[in-house]
Amino acid sequence: MLKKIIPAIVVGMLGIIPANANESKPAIAVFDTAIDTSLPIFNGRVIHEVCILDWPSCPNGDYYMEGSGSAVLGTEIMSRNGFSHGTQMASIAALANPDMNIVFVRVIANNSMGYRMPTTESTLAEAMRWVLKNKDTYNIQAVAMSQGHHKLLYYKQYCPISKELKPAIQDLKNVNIPVFFAAGNNGDSERIDWPACIAESIAIGATDLSNTIASYSNNDYSLTDFYAVGLSKAYTVGGKSGTARGTSVSTQIAAAQWIQIKSNKNTLSYDEIYNLISKTSSKVRSNRVVTGKLINLKGAING
Repeated sequence: MLKKIIPAIVVGMLGIIPANANESKPAIAVFDTAIDTSLPIFNGRVIHEVCILDWPSCPNGDYYMEGSGSAVLGTEIMSRNGFSHGTQMASIAALANPDMNIVFVRVIANNSMGYRMPTTESTLAEAMRWVLKNKDTYNIQAVAMSQGHHKLLYYKQYCPISKELKPAIQDLKNVNIPVFFAAGNNGDSERIDWPACIAESIAIGATDLSNTIASYSNNDYSLTDFYAVGLSKAYTVGGKSGTARGTSVSTQIAAAQWIQIKSNKNTLSYDEIYNLISKTSSKVRSNRVVTGKLINLKGAING
């Protein structure tokens, strides 16, 4: 079993769904650090929170918590050491597709000093199994995690065999729920991050605004599935807005676009949507990468 392979990188009781939430909307499950649910952009959009950790640092002091407040941390902790990342990613997803809800799954723990703790494969697999169990309750249509690790120094393999996570991703794929991971921001033209390198997932690279593959975006020609723009407005803890850049951004946008395509073509299966996106995508390249597929949202919807 892989142990503690996601380091710090930048890259319970049931709660009540807000009265103004539209439960019929499709939802994205965002796996990340924590979320500031007080932001107006999340009003009526964050329909459920879950905390699944390797360390007992959920708000209830345990390894697991579910319901309102489960994925929230104190403002002081959530504002530093990368814990604002989850709020940013959820806001990017919300901006990319206003017609979907958000289920936020906290998978990154903190210690008593507020620093992030490692996350194991087992915890990610357990979070995937939670999605599988609750997909119909919250109408979850995609999973997006903008976290990863580029070089696993303790393993000889480029992409270590994931005995738990790989089948958990495949189980979601079997029920037409894609799992999106970020390719990473190391500017590597030969290898992408773990767990994006797991073939059963959808690995997303980033383009700049000129539709050129971004210089920082990792690539593996055989494993990078699609590209999406890696630049977006984002909100952080306390509601301050700014611009976010990276494959973290493109991953949330790609997952949100998949859900939008699925909403317009709701009879299509996972493979049919994947093939439609592939067929209608725009060709992109850079001086390092010969070619890639940029998701063409309008092309896929009209295709």
